[in-house]
Amino acid sequence: MDLSGKVAVVTGAGRGLGRAYAEALAAAGAAVVVNDVDATTAAEAAAAIAEAGGRAVAAPGAVGGTEVAERLVSTAVEEFGRLDVLVTNAGVLRDRVLWKMSDEDFDTVVDVHLRGTFSCARAAATRLREQGDGGRLILISSPAGQRGNFGQTNYAAAKAGIVAMARTWAMELARANVTVNAVVPVAATEMTRTIPAFAPILEEAERTGAPLPGWLRRDEGLGTVEDVAGLIVYLASDASREVTGQAIGIGGDKLALWSHPAEKTVAYAEGGWSADAIAAAWDEFEPETYGIPAPKVPAP
Repeated sequence: MDLSGKVAVVTGAGRGLGRAYAEALAAAGAAVVVNDVDATTAAEAAAAIAEAGGRAVAAPGAVGGTEVAERLVSTAVEEFGRLDVLVTNAGVLRDRVLWKMSDEDFDTVVDVHLRGTFSCARAAATRLREQGDGGRLILISSPAGQRGNFGQTNYAAAKAGIVAMARTWAMELARANVTVNAVVPVAATEMTRTIPAFAPILEEAERTGAPLPGWLRRDEGLGTVEDVAGLIVYLASDASREVTGQAIGIGGDKLALWSHPAEKTVAYAEGGWSADAIAAAWDEFEPETYGIPAPKVPAP
């Protein structure tokens, strides 16, 4: 994919998945605004891109509010003349079970993930509509937002909201030729290293430099951060001009299209439903599963 002439903003791009996205976009020819809450980390990532022959500038700041969002867009315009792509990757975790989660735990995660995605997308959409020649909003979600996850009330809610915003904005920005998609990535990051089933495998691969086992890459869809970056480049490219309003999963050897919510089983009762009637009919309904399935680790 050739992204020459395009300009991208990537939030939370100092390390991990965000840095992989920024580096891949730059390698494909895009100029990149590298955002991170840590100024040193943002500068290091931008410098690494420049050393590899790409174009990048650091723009530190904590996403969430309007001021940082608008500054990221203005930095793209001032440094590179325009904006074409926004990747909203910035995020934090404050994992607690419901009865132990504080207001601060909840608000911090929702502010960065959900409000940060909103404020950055709003600023980008305003600029893209002014330019008048389309663009790309690529919003980073999570399997937790699709299925829920133990101890992640705040994170799962925010990531589910991001997918809902992608579907909404895909409609609102269609006339402006701006596509909006949610990406559901799975990769070996600091967060996945905390999962007991994965930790020893990831630690061994990191220690030896050996590739991750095939079953992990295929069956669990878990690979490196670089494995996810190809989808970001594709969605930023002209080749994806018809793709919008989708939630697309990627990780390891696996690429997946998540379904939109739909009515699974429907029943009717003339005159409406009483509680007793619902109880009698419920056996005809097959409940949905919930939670991220436990990894199926092969026996040694």
